[in-house]
Amino acid sequence: MTQQSLQLSPSEQLILGIIAEQPRHGYDIEAIIAERGMREWTEIGFSSIYYLLDRLKAKKLIEEQPTKSAGTVRKTYCITQTGIEACAQATQEILLAPAAKAPLLVGLANSPFLEPGVLKNTLQKHLEHNEQEIARIQESQHQQHPKEAFVAAIFSYTISQLAAENAWIQQTIQTLQEEAMEKIDLKKEFKQLYAPKNKDWELVDVPAMNFLMIDGAGNPNTAQSYKEAVEALFSVSYTLKFMSKRQFEKDYTVMPLEGLWYADDMSVFEMFDKDAYQWTMMIMQPEWITKEMVTQAIAAVQEKKGLPRLSELRFEIYNEGKSLQLMHIGSYDDEAPKLAYLHHEYMPKNGLKFNGNHHEIYIGDPRKSAPEKLKTILRQPVL
Repeated sequence: MTQQSLQLSPSEQLILGIIAEQPRHGYDIEAIIAERGMREWTEIGFSSIYYLLDRLKAKKLIEEQPTKSAGTVRKTYCITQTGIEACAQATQEILLAPAAKAPLLVGLANSPFLEPGVLKNTLQKHLEHNEQEIARIQESQHQQHPKEAFVAAIFSYTISQLAAENAWIQQTIQTLQEEAMEKIDLKKEFKQLYAPKNKDWELVDVPAMNFLMIDGAGNPNTAQSYKEAVEALFSVSYTLKFMSKRQFEKDYTVMPLEGLWYADDMSVFEMFDKDAYQWTMMIMQPEWITKEMVTQAIAAVQEKKGLPRLSELRFEIYNEGKSLQLMHIGSYDDEAPKLAYLHHEYMPKNGLKFNGNHHEIYIGDPRKSAPEKLKTILRQPVL
């Protein structure tokens, strides 16, 4: 069956779409029409709902089933398989048609019946139809050379309406693409490394990964250079995320901030002499991010924000290999006993030696979480 043979009116299509969501009775349908603002752009009155239901039932697009509610028997309407097929076909056709020939909002109301790819292609064709119509009207305007202001206004209004609709369609297509795009969460892909549950030291094998890095020194709580370094890292990381969406149609969650901590005298960490800290702050990047993209992202951020430390960012592979790690929950200042135990007891007892800098991954956000609830992964490369 086709929409043409059934001759579905826009009102019939709306009612059919509402029933297709789930079986409903007349009062349910009336409530949906009111809740979704359909009354503003349709001519469906409450008294006409049952008339439309009878028409749909006669076309075998819906069927009536008696149901009991609070001791009362009510008529509930369910869509048939023929109705599902007719609704999907009618929705696609109404979205394809120029706005002057079909109510676009009816098609949008029933758009969930179309696969995202089909809906996108249908809207794209609608956009192309509008562009052709704009060209035709402009040609007609050019041939007539209207001198009267009201005639020129009529042409201008029609063209403006179509152009505004095209702008909306382009934005909607972009939104559909973003929603259909699966967001990749690398923390889940590397769950053992970014979401460990162990609170005691445990050996892990960390693969080589790409990082955006920047070096510095000083107290991370007070040094302006630290604040500027973190701002540069996140600004470029988010720019790379948006570049990935545009170029590869790959969306992902920006990874957490990480830090490598070291000093000429490592005892400063046990004494909390934070002014003597040296650090490399970094954010892991997906494998498809390239150096060329990083260069472009840095340039884009520089043009937009002009951050002071952008030129110091670098893009490197960091291969940590065999490491000990645990999940620390609590204040950063409470890490010291666990690190002292690692350095002076656990590693000597297990015959392990240092093979790189102390590494921290900040899963919690100190701006939003209480110190006792912060989550930090502590990691130490070993031999």
